[in-house]
Amino acid sequence: MKSMRLFLLLAFNALMLLEASGFNHETDRQALLEFKSQVSEEKRVVLSSWNHSFPLCNWKGVTCGNKHKRVTCLDLGGLKLGGVITPSIGNLSFLISLNLSDNSFGGTIPQEVGNLFRLEDLYMSFNFLGGLLPASLSNCSRLLALDLFSNHLGGGVPSELGSLAKLVALDLSNNKLKGKLPASLGNLTSLQQVGLAYNNLQGDFPNEIARLSQMVTLELSVNNFSGVFPPAIYNLTSLEYLYIHSSGFSGSLRHDLGDLLPNIRELAMSENYLTGDIPTTLPNISTLEMFGIGKNKMTGSISPNFGKLQNLHYLELALNSLGSYSFGDLEFLDALTNCTHLHILSVAYNRLGGALPTSIANMSTNLMGLNLGGNLISGSIPHSIGNLLGLQSLLLEENILTGPLPTSLGKLLGLEFLSLYSNKMSGGIPSFIGNLTRLGRLYLSNNSFQGLVPLNLGNCSHMLDLRIGYNRLHGTIPREVMQISTLVTLTMERNSLTGTLPQDVGRLEYLTELSVWGNKLSGKMPQTLGNCLSMEELYLQENSFDGGIPDIRRLVGVKRVDLSNNNLSGSIPEYLANFSSLEYLNLSVNNFEGKVPTEEKFRNATIVSVFGNKDLCGGIKELQLKPCFAQAPLTKTKHSSLLKKVVIWVSIGVALLLLLFVASFYLCWLRKRKKNHQTSNQAPSSLEVFHEKISYGDVRDATDGFSSRNMVGSGSFGNVFKAFLPTENKVVAVKVLNLQRHGAMKSFMAECESLKDIRSDDVASVLDYLHVHCHEPIAHCDLKPSNVLLDNDLTAHVSDFGLARLLLKLTKSPFFNQLSSAGVRGTIGYAAPEYGMGGKPSIHGDVYSFGVLLLEMFTGKRPTNELFGGSCTLHSYTKSALPEKVLDIADQSILHSGLRVGFPVAECLTLFWRWGLGVVKNLRRTGWQRVKPQRS
Repeated sequence: MKSMRLFLLLAFNALMLLEASGFNHETDRQALLEFKSQVSEEKRVVLSSWNHSFPLCNWKGVTCGNKHKRVTCLDLGGLKLGGVITPSIGNLSFLISLNLSDNSFGGTIPQEVGNLFRLEDLYMSFNFLGGLLPASLSNCSRLLALDLFSNHLGGGVPSELGSLAKLVALDLSNNKLKGKLPASLGNLTSLQQVGLAYNNLQGDFPNEIARLSQMVTLELSVNNFSGVFPPAIYNLTSLEYLYIHSSGFSGSLRHDLGDLLPNIRELAMSENYLTGDIPTTLPNISTLEMFGIGKNKMTGSISPNFGKLQNLHYLELALNSLGSYSFGDLEFLDALTNCTHLHILSVAYNRLGGALPTSIANMSTNLMGLNLGGNLISGSIPHSIGNLLGLQSLLLEENILTGPLPTSLGKLLGLEFLSLYSNKMSGGIPSFIGNLTRLGRLYLSNNSFQGLVPLNLGNCSHMLDLRIGYNRLHGTIPREVMQISTLVTLTMERNSLTGTLPQDVGRLEYLTELSVWGNKLSGKMPQTLGNCLSMEELYLQENSFDGGIPDIRRLVGVKRVDLSNNNLSGSIPEYLANFSSLEYLNLSVNNFEGKVPTEEKFRNATIVSVFGNKDLCGGIKELQLKPCFAQAPLTKTKHSSLLKKVVIWVSIGVALLLLLFVASFYLCWLRKRKKNHQTSNQAPSSLEVFHEKISYGDVRDATDGFSSRNMVGSGSFGNVFKAFLPTENKVVAVKVLNLQRHGAMKSFMAECESLKDIRSDDVASVLDYLHVHCHEPIAHCDLKPSNVLLDNDLTAHVSDFGLARLLLKLTKSPFFNQLSSAGVRGTIGYAAPEYGMGGKPSIHGDVYSFGVLLLEMFTGKRPTNELFGGSCTLHSYTKSALPEKVLDIADQSILHSGLRVGFPVAECLTLFWRWGLGVVKNLRRTGWQRVKPQRS
């Protein structure tokens, strides 16, 4: 009988071994191949060894048992795999450890994981797993560690988890769990670590937790528990780490807390609703390293007994009601000099009073952060503060400190944050601040600092926030400050700073707030402001800035702009209406003029303020401005007098125009006669004239290395630079071709051929010369304002003949015939319409472009202005305004200049515009020589 039992036992073991190594070995293979098939395709290559060419136990991340060769461990942690977890994972019935942490798996945790009855360790943290926490996990009765930290799990904590009697570590933190904690968790008497932080757990904390006598770490932070500080916690005598930050607990702490939890190392209790005194027994916990109870409602004094905690690293008591605003509140600072390992001390925003003790300079040299702000501390900063060589942040703001900044501060080379705003400190801002090169934030506002802004602040190359407003500083704003490229916030308001706002402000590409209001700054606002693309808040009010608003159209993220109480003039830029983020715009009490926009942001009078600008008109009715077209009625006498003046000035204008044309005709006749005379004397052509050769090095030096400062224009085939030739003592233009552009060389040859025998001074005369008097007619094909250059005498010169076409006869060489017949691109808005339909270049196209140029000169609007589109063009826009609304469309700069010298602007503009309209409409068909002004 005994031998029979032995035989049966051996047979059973043999069958089990055969099952494990035979059929079920293939089961593991198929389960893993199914798992691989659900991994996202782009990451599947990581599991390339999972195929029939490799033995199962050699696959990546797979470990098999020694006897039966079944999969016992699957470790795929940190491989950044995506996809979903297949239910076939439940077929790995010999699995002891499963690690899928630090990947990107989505979907849900399969219920089939509960089939892994041998499982001891389950790690799935740092994924995107959602759905409910499977209750089937309770079947994994051997489970020791369950880590699901940082997923998207919802619902409540299943009460079935209370059956996992062997569980040592449970981490469900940073999910979306809600509801009450089940009382069954009190059955997990083997638990040592519990993480439930960063969820939405509610209700009272179960009293049954008091049975977990082996608990070492309990994390409950950032939940919505209710009720008083859990009494069950007082029974967890083994507890070393307790985190209940922002958990919703209220009530007071037991006075004997320090005796009940003698092993606590870290106790984080900030941002709750705790009241009463800090337990006097707390300093009895000799192991205490970190204690934080900030942002509660604690009262009473801070015990000097904290000095007994030799291992204390972190003490945070800020934002309570500790102290009584009286002498003696700061005695605990003397005691803390015994805490030689202290790194952080924060007692800010309490009710601490009295003088700042000099003993503060004797605290630990390991101290990195000291925060005493927001109290009623008096006295001066001790001169020996520089002994705290480890300080990285020193925050003493919102007290009543006096005296200057001690020079020993200059020894704190690791200082990154210095906050002293809203005190009564005086003296100058010392230059040693520039030695603190790691300084990222400097807050000195609202004191009585005086003198100059130190130039060497520019040495603080890591500065993010510089706030020195509300002081008595004078002198100019150092350009060195504007060269701190990392600046995000710069505030210097309410001082006595003079001079201009430096142009270097445009280098601050990360600047979100600039506040220099309430100073004595003057001059024009720098054009470079438009380069501060991160700007959100701009405060320049209450200064003496003049001129117009610079072009800031690229500051599309700006929210608040205040330019009020200056001497600014000109019109209000229309693009301000399109700033989608704009919340506040104040342009009041300036000299702005013209029409106030009525679109977008300017429809809301609660956002925009423009009062105190007497020459503004229009706008929405809430702004209460005068209508733009309102005129006082004229009496008969005034009307007659005005009519006489108009007649006189129109007559003078016509006479001036006739004189201009006579002079132009005479000049053309002289040039033609001179040319004929030179031809009769057989003067050499320009091709035969020797031209001086200039080396590349000379050209490079003459353009300062082709510096962008010397670039005067750019076109389709290259850039044009201003060059000074010292040997010739003259300035020339140098065109640099981009030979990578198709057609660049052909354009260059055409330009050379066009320019070799022509002149390019005064625009109308140039066209007359090119079209009529040149040896062969030439069409410029790209006449526009940017191709008209002014010399020192303001004489206009036509430039850029890169698209010019020689209108040659068929007998000329094939190459130049090709140039003359090639398609013309020109510039949209200036090119004749027929060019867009494939028309050949002609002198009439140039005359059309000249007419558009004239209209642009007098209206100040480009033909491509967003105002124009469809049937509305610059031509029709101008025509519709004549003659009654001539001043409404005039360029304001022309209007103001004319009024200052007494010129009859309206009458002459009407005359010139009618002439320009005629050029555009008629003369490109009839030819240049018939150009005549039309009288109104």
